[in-house]
Amino acid sequence: MVKRPFATVAVFVLAVFLIAQTQTKAAPDTSSIQFHDVTQPAGLHFVHNNGAFGKKFLPETMGPGVAFIDYDNDGWPDIFLVNGMDWPGHVQKHSTPKLYHNNHDGTFTDVTHKAGLDIEMFGMGVAVGDYDNDGYDDLFVTAYGQSHLFHNNGNGTFTDVTQKAGLSGPKEFSTSAAWVDYDKDGRLDLVVGNYVQWTPETDLYCTLDGKSKSYCTPESYKGTSVRLWHNRGDGTFEDATQKAGLGEPTSKTLGVAVLDYDNDGWPDLLFSNDTQPNKLYRNNGNGTFTEKAVVAGVAFSEDGVARAGMGVDASDYDHSGYPSLLITNFSNQMLSLYHNEGRGLFVDEAPRSEIGRASLLTLGFGCFFFDYDLDGWADVLVANGHIDADIQRVQANVKYAMPPHVFRNDGKGKFQEVTKSLGQAFDSPRVGRGAAYADFNNDGRLDLLLSTNGGPVYLFRNDALGAAASYHSLRFKLIGVKSNRDGIGATVKLTSGGETQTQMLRSGSSYLSASELVLTFGLAQHDKADAIEIRWPSGQVDRLSSVPAGQTVTVTEGKGITAARAYGKKN
Repeated sequence: MVKRPFATVAVFVLAVFLIAQTQTKAAPDTSSIQFHDVTQPAGLHFVHNNGAFGKKFLPETMGPGVAFIDYDNDGWPDIFLVNGMDWPGHVQKHSTPKLYHNNHDGTFTDVTHKAGLDIEMFGMGVAVGDYDNDGYDDLFVTAYGQSHLFHNNGNGTFTDVTQKAGLSGPKEFSTSAAWVDYDKDGRLDLVVGNYVQWTPETDLYCTLDGKSKSYCTPESYKGTSVRLWHNRGDGTFEDATQKAGLGEPTSKTLGVAVLDYDNDGWPDLLFSNDTQPNKLYRNNGNGTFTEKAVVAGVAFSEDGVARAGMGVDASDYDHSGYPSLLITNFSNQMLSLYHNEGRGLFVDEAPRSEIGRASLLTLGFGCFFFDYDLDGWADVLVANGHIDADIQRVQANVKYAMPPHVFRNDGKGKFQEVTKSLGQAFDSPRVGRGAAYADFNNDGRLDLLLSTNGGPVYLFRNDALGAAASYHSLRFKLIGVKSNRDGIGATVKLTSGGETQTQMLRSGSSYLSASELVLTFGLAQHDKADAIEIRWPSGQVDRLSSVPAGQTVTVTEGKGITAARAYGKKN
């Protein structure tokens, strides 16, 4: 062993101490952040109707989705909740989706009837986007049976334009959906995931214990293909599924994510499939896609098995410049965390991480990356819940109702589960399904909306104390000009304090749900973004510098910042 002079050793020890202090300062105790259940005081009195009446029909296990949508453009995200309905011949109550208006004071008002959205359907999921570029976000609601497109009239009301838009006809078991300008013509197209070929008439008898009927697995039914609707620009859509190369008929899709996994500037599509291989479609830039999941390493588990994929999301969680993938799976299968190696290849990091160990016995649905503590590193949320209330009779270690997972990103490529530190109400078991995030109270922190199957919705407010409360964020609302009005597909690269984060504004992801169309960047203790680069789908590149934290800035394509609002400001 080499001897060190005392002074050198002292300097070395001091340096280690300072590094430790810096790391501690940069990572406040997670218990200083709490997700408080504010559902009831917020006025969200909603209970999902899954139509269950004892026959255990497959669609009863799946929903519902949730969404944040600023439908009136007042800068405050409103809430849309998907609902099911009773089966024919077993009608007990009238149930419809719900739209809640944000009152800017932490409360919401039910405006469903006034908005013209009180239409019964067996709803599943929802996608939010301005398909006609009129400045107001529209709603596409997936369903078992007929999905619906609701046009936002800009006066607080919506009109069902499903038939007028050419979207009526297909009666499918549709699940997650996303708006995406896949051909970069400035208009949002629509991609819809479809599950299996099931009807009440073809329902099969399945059992867990050999005595009573249980819900069948998707393996009991034939799959189908996703559907791609191309926006003609005149308010109508054409079915481009086969022409685009997306017509694989065996898929059993539950989750849809849009990402540019190879950074070529064209949006690619990832579909998580239940008991079928996941599909990753590379955008060829000419209106067609090529399936790459097997060669990319995301089709199967490490041992070559097709898992029960549910929700999905994509994010550059390690600041590599490439988006990695998160997919929720069935119990006893663990989450998938596919790290993007940057050469068209992914490696599943979950089996060697806490994410894999902690999720082995849980059944995940909604999921996403989000920076809940604003330290500049994307964390992970997963909504959990089983599909059969009798599961413990055959698997003692697997529960029906389960707490969610929150995995904190330590900034070194590792995740630590911190769910229990985020509050007792948040850590409670529930039959989770959809999940979305938004800053509903304009404080710069991301709040959570979680749905349950056959139960209530939950709104959790993100509250920070102590050192965590001093962390900054900067939020971006994008307005496209040549690109689609929402700026969906634009990539924002932000540098602050020597770290560079990259986010794409995307529709879809999670499970059946839609988060706000605003990008939130955590800046930790830095009070400004040093440099910002925005690459729009049109090819336009806008650059900004020295933008102060603590505000939501509106950036218009080709014009830079056109509006700004500090956090806490009411209007």
